[in-house]
Amino acid sequence: MDWLARLEAPQNALSVLTAMITPAVLISACGALIFSTSTRMGRVIDRVRVLSERFEQLAKHPEEDDMFEERRTLIFTQLDRQTSRARLLQRAMLSFYVALSIFVATSVAIAIIAAVAMSFTWIAVGLGLLGAFFMLYASVLLVIESRMALGAIMTEMDFVWKVSKKYAGQELVDRSTGGPFTWLGKKIG
Repeated sequence: MDWLARLEAPQNALSVLTAMITPAVLISACGALIFSTSTRMGRVIDRVRVLSERFEQLAKHPEEDDMFEERRTLIFTQLDRQTSRARLLQRAMLSFYVALSIFVATSVAIAIIAAVAMSFTWIAVGLGLLGAFFMLYASVLLVIESRMALGAIMTEMDFVWKVSKKYAGQELVDRSTGGPFTWLGKKIG
């Protein structure tokens, strides 16, 4: 009953509740990151479906497209990138879910440790650090995935620029500023 008396002291109860708030904030952050990551995953899936349809149409009627080889290469490359993005997003989501679980366990551990034994606070700190590590890992995966997404968009825009130059006519090509990525220092010829 000594532990119950310790918890009943207002300053002790307040310090336990305060300590439990930090994991709760991190739980909320994990939830927001899980939501945004699953949204990104949905976009990747939608993009793969569109690319697959394009690839199927292209394969059915290659003779109808005088840029068949370029389109085939572009679509195949895009599908490969989307597959890699989906794998990274899946790993990030798994890491966020693991972090979420660890932060919930941290919150529970804080409450139990406060009630049972004050000398085991390192368990709660360790769980909190482990959860933060998984959030960091998932964030790094999302950075890599977003770089892949940018690369995929730039490749597609390169192709669109090539096609538009082919069909725009020499007058428009001569008036152009040099391509869609000249602001990045990359000139497409």
